[in-house]
This record gives sequence, C-alpha cells and structure tokens, in this order.
Amino acid sequence: MTSPEQSSPQQHADRSYRSPAGLAGGVLLLALAAWLGGDALVRGAAHTKLLAVAGLLFAVPLVAAFTLRPLVRAGADRLVVRNPFRTVTLPWAAVEDLRASFSSEVFTTDGTKYQLWSIPVSLRQRKKANRQVARAAGRPDHHDPHLGPAPAAPPPRATADRALDELRELRERGAKRESAQGTPVVKWAYEVIVPCVVGAVALAVLIAL
Repeated sequence: MTSPEQSSPQQHADRSYRSPAGLAGGVLLLALAAWLGGDALVRGAAHTKLLAVAGLLFAVPLVAAFTLRPLVRAGADRLVVRNPFRTVTLPWAAVEDLRASFSSEVFTTDGTKYQLWSIPVSLRQRKKANRQVARAAGRPDHHDPHLGPAPAAPPPRATADRALDELRELRERGAKRESAQGTPVVKWAYEVIVPCVVGAVALAVLIAL
C-alpha cells in the first residue's frame, strides 16, 4: 500500500482549470479585432490608422485578460489563481474554504476573498443536475435478485461544483504539509494594465482632436 508520505506522482500532479467558453469567445473576439483593425490600417486615412492602433492597444489586452488569461492551477502545496488583472498564489495552509454560489470563490484564513474567473458557475447546469438527482431518487430500485442490488451511480454535479470538490480534496491533503505553509502573494498583471491605460489615453486624445 502507498502511505500518505509516499504518494504517487499522479496524486500531486498539477491540475489546471480553464473556461472553454471563455477561450472560444476570446479567440473569436481577437480575430474580429484583427480583421477590423487590419482593414482600418490598410485602407484608412492617417487619423483613422492612429485610432485603429490606439483601439487595438486598448482592446486586445483587455479581451485577452478576460477570456484567455484566467486560469486556476492547483498543486500539492499551493493554489495559483490567475484572474484578469492579477495573479494570486495561495499556499494550501492559507486557504480557509472554497465555495461556488453565483461565482466560484476562495476564502483565505485572514478573511480575504478571491474570485476564480476560470471556473464559472452555470446555474442552468446546476438546476439540471439537481433535477436528475430528484428523478433518480424517485425511481424504484430495480435489480436482479440473483445478482443483488446494482451499484449506485454517483449523483451528477455541475462542472464548477465538481472542480471545487477536487480543489477541496487537494486542500485537505496538503494543508498540513510543511511545504504548503505561508501567506498569500498577489502580483498585478502590469503587462495587461499598462497597454490598456496607454491605449485608453491615446483614444481619448485622438477622439478629442
């Protein structure tokens, strides 16, 4: 048997969570921006070209920040939450709870709350799963008397709820590990913020001219 101290590498492999809908939407929006901006740069007058450059400088990082950038990565020792404008590194010992109501959130031991942008909550998925559970509970239990009762299938869960169940399990396993101790670290995404601000200022100036 494998002891907790000698867990297999698969148990401690990082798990990543992203929103497929967000990725697909981001790619489509960036393609649209490239098409419109490229057309303005090729065919537009000088002022139009400057507007296109400023608009792309503002819009492209912003779209990427809200669609392609969000990511949650969970490892043996810590949870990394990459949101549109900042990245938060949380050692498991600093995580108090993870919840999904209208959005997925992680709470730290000092009471701070961070939203998990890459694990969106679908109320429609949750209602569908709850209806399936209710229907299953109301069905008679048919089974072959010679084989015994059929094994119960796990109740369906919404995607966000399953993801948070996995994160809670990782937290319970890792919170007491010495390498999982520490305090949250927050880093701002200046590579997103600076181009957006420069582009917004440039747009304001060009529109005012």
